[in-house]
Amino acid sequence: MYNFDEITERHGTNSIKYDLAQKKGMPADVLPFWVADMDFKSPPEIIEALSERVKHGIFGYSDTIDESYFNALYKWYYERFGWQIRREWVVKCPGVVFAVCTAIRALTKPGDAVLIQQPVYYPFENSVKDNGRRLIVNPLIYRNGRYFMNIDEFERLVAEEKVRLFILCNPHNPVGRVWTEEELTAVGDICLKHGVYVISDEIHQDFVYPGYRHLVFASLKPEYADITVTCTAPSKTFNLPGLQISNIFISNQKIRKLFTEELKKTGYSQPNLMGIVACQAAYEKGSKWLDELIAYLTGNLELFREFVKKELSSVHLVEPEGTYLVWLDFSSFGLSDRELEQLLIHRAKLWLSPGPTFGAGGEGFQRFNIACPRSVLQQGLNRLKEAFKDIGA
Repeated sequence: MYNFDEITERHGTNSIKYDLAQKKGMPADVLPFWVADMDFKSPPEIIEALSERVKHGIFGYSDTIDESYFNALYKWYYERFGWQIRREWVVKCPGVVFAVCTAIRALTKPGDAVLIQQPVYYPFENSVKDNGRRLIVNPLIYRNGRYFMNIDEFERLVAEEKVRLFILCNPHNPVGRVWTEEELTAVGDICLKHGVYVISDEIHQDFVYPGYRHLVFASLKPEYADITVTCTAPSKTFNLPGLQISNIFISNQKIRKLFTEELKKTGYSQPNLMGIVACQAAYEKGSKWLDELIAYLTGNLELFREFVKKELSSVHLVEPEGTYLVWLDFSSFGLSDRELEQLLIHRAKLWLSPGPTFGAGGEGFQRFNIACPRSVLQQGLNRLKEAFKDIGA
């Protein structure tokens, strides 16, 4: 049994989640539930592997030379998702956003149209605009407290705007959807029909709640794999983002060549040694830890759900199917986004992720990270209740 109730002090550790608060104008005692990293130590099996590597004392240029790293990846993806990868598909990068930007430059030209589905992970929009591409937004439909893809609008935009690339987020951050096979094949077939490449960001793939199943987009049809760059990393799953390692799967040889050529232009070559060690240890030995973590997060979600229902009935919790991020609808209070953010920061002393950050449709929402010890989550919920006790919906 692993102890997810343990509280680990993170102040003074160069943590952007904790140590940037006052620089960002936050109160000194603000509780951070914003950025998507967890307040849990990584699995002891990973820490042990890293410790052994540190004891060696030499940290030279490194890469995955033998089959053991790939075998760890293969076993994880086959056992968890039924997806059989090949070694030649794997391209290692320092992170998923880095890979998204690389794929945008590799597969499109300046001025080409790139489509995203907002509200969505905000680096998507930045990655498109910062690389001189034209942003096309296909907003998700928010209906009866749940999100859906607007498939008809998706195809209209793809055709009219001559979209060259679609960035898929699955599981979806921040709305928590785990897209169904029907939804994925609908957009996949449209992309095939119109010659659209797909970047599939599946970094939250391991966080799916009971009753739902993550489907690797590229695994659904060989034709999808042939147009897709699948972006994955152990960073969200095992709380390793600071180690800078991601595994990008590209089965199409031509697309992989374009991607690796663009990668070379950045000057990036060998991956972070500690990232390699941690990733292999995670996929070889982290399965039991992850299963217990998901059970713990399911308990956190149940606490959150019941608390909101009983104490904050004017706040709508968009039921997450995946990720450890909760998307909260505060629109019934009639506050502007500025008013809502100021209330949360200065009255509740909570640092959340403002909905407008995620683009169109984010107005009136906030994202709340529940990957923390339950006592910390309870403290955050109590602060939320106290801040809204005199504000009627």
